[in-house]
Amino acid sequence: MDKRFMAFGTSMLVLKLLEKQNMYGYQIIRELERQSQQVFSLQEGTLYPVLHSLEQQGAVTSFQKTADNGRVRKYYAITPQGTALLKEKAAQWDTYQTAVNHVMGGVPFAI
Repeated sequence: MDKRFMAFGTSMLVLKLLEKQNMYGYQIIRELERQSQQVFSLQEGTLYPVLHSLEQQGAVTSFQKTADNGRVRKYYAITPQGTALLKEKAAQWDTYQTAVNHVMGGVPFAI
């Protein structure tokens, strides 16, 4: 998958995963791979800047939690502001996807 396509929706996908449950970074990476059937594969160096940006925007918050194995992990949770941002991004994606599908399928886009 061309990384330019991934850049467009990475924050939306991360927010969607966090809408379902709080997760730590590696868990987000693996869950994104699993749900996309390995189409979306992020490196930690790509994910953490996205998470930090979302945190600065107030869309996610983070907290530390000790896992069953004794490791302390940083978890991320979506905020009400993040839920609103997710809805906005999903609407933008729907418009984009619909327009592309109409062009690719030859069906004119009705305004």
